[in-house]
Amino acid sequence: MTVMPLLTVQNLSKQYGSLTVLRDVSFQLNAGEVVGLAGRNGAGKSTLIGILSGLVSGTSQGGKSHSGTITFDGADRHDLAVIHPDPQLADQLDVTTNLFMGQEIGWSKLGKWGRFFPRQKLMNELAAQLLIQLDAPFISLSEPVTNLSAEERQIIAIARVLVRPRKLILIDDPNQQLSIPYRQKLLQLIRDWQRAGSCVLFSNENLDDLFAVADRMLVLRGGDLVLDTRTDVTTRERVVSAFVGVNERDQRTPILWAMDSYYRAREQTETLRHNQRLLERDLQARDQLNQQLVEQLAEQVQALDSANLALQDAQRRLMTEREEERKHLAREIHDQAIQDLLSLNYELEEIEDQVTEGDISADDITEIRQSIRALVEDLRGICGDLRPPTIDSLGLEAALRSLAHSWSERTGIAVSVEIGADFGRLPESLELSIFRIVQEGLSNIWKHADATAATVNLHASSPRLLLISIADNGRGIGETFSLSTISQKGHYGVLGISERVALLGGRLRFANQPTGGLLLQIEIPHPRMI
Repeated sequence: MTVMPLLTVQNLSKQYGSLTVLRDVSFQLNAGEVVGLAGRNGAGKSTLIGILSGLVSGTSQGGKSHSGTITFDGADRHDLAVIHPDPQLADQLDVTTNLFMGQEIGWSKLGKWGRFFPRQKLMNELAAQLLIQLDAPFISLSEPVTNLSAEERQIIAIARVLVRPRKLILIDDPNQQLSIPYRQKLLQLIRDWQRAGSCVLFSNENLDDLFAVADRMLVLRGGDLVLDTRTDVTTRERVVSAFVGVNERDQRTPILWAMDSYYRAREQTETLRHNQRLLERDLQARDQLNQQLVEQLAEQVQALDSANLALQDAQRRLMTEREEERKHLAREIHDQAIQDLLSLNYELEEIEDQVTEGDISADDITEIRQSIRALVEDLRGICGDLRPPTIDSLGLEAALRSLAHSWSERTGIAVSVEIGADFGRLPESLELSIFRIVQEGLSNIWKHADATAATVNLHASSPRLLLISIADNGRGIGETFSLSTISQKGHYGVLGISERVALLGGRLRFANQPTGGLLLQIEIPHPRMI
């Protein structure tokens, strides 16, 4: 069975003035065949591909400049694709437009007019798939190709060939712009095109690439076709001899060695350059990822800060409302319950004076009256705990001294209060907070310190800070002491102090004293200096 050639070239010659570039070149290309085109620079390889693709004109100002015949059997220009050393692209247009230029996907119902109304979304999707197929998804489809690197432009040129099936693909030494991974990708594409029935004429300076994919080898030397042979029956030495014109073995060996050394050095250089690009791209991606992580962290920190501020506002409102409730309850107990009990006590005193005989003795009434008096004192203590009665009228200093006196009588622990001279009045909320801090600190001494003496000191440590010190001579704290540990054990006194200090924007420190006992130091910003 005779196979009809896809392309036939007979006696093709080409001249530029008096310079002969091609001389009586004849060969055939068959469907499903990969033909390698080898030769030194100036041998006429690019001119031959230019004539076959139609880019090199057949005439010049001086008249006819090439002769011979070219027959492309059963195909037209849409069945031909060319990959040039320098990609032929429309620089100001984007990637998708360059990929589909002249082969746009239009609306089928509009017939031949459909290409004037291209389906942009579909073309973008197909373009993205082609770039993924070429392992180049990093190229933006909307980017003007003039902004792309030389390698990226060559990738776009290769992707154009993949848009539709081709019968003949002409490749003119694309390795100048491609790194090693994409050169290997191109070799794989050539094999795929061959399996699909396409014919590929592949011009390349690297003989290893040609021998890797070519079924036949054409060699040009000085414009003459000096060798047309099947790859599996020839050798690199014979091909080199053909395109350099050397037949003696001792002359071929240095040339082969020089070529191999050149390609090895070039491959190593390309590998280093490719690795550098990958490293730069990886560093850029890491920088972008780090930037994203920093931005996300900043957003989370901002959200936490907002939540923390909201919680602090809620805590302040809760404490303010609790103080108001305490104030209201203390006034109700003082103004109602205590007054009623005092009235009963006065009446009992009158009855006691009038009783001389009967079932109820004066001693019984005295006992009842003393019980009522004790109840009144207990209620007054509760009122003092709920809302110190002296803090509204006499201020923080009087309230602290009254607290220390009553606490010392109740607990039997001696306590001294030292307050800086000319301390003056503070805002009500701050005086209440300091009073509660001291109150809770003394309560902890009574419950946990096993102390016999305590000291409360309040003074301005600087124009901007108030210093509160609460010390005792008890057993101090252990090395494993922490707020989380005591909260887990259900001891919330010190935790409550730390919360109040935090809401006031202050600092809290714990330390065992050299002489024994615990020292609590609280620093609070001075309100009159803020």
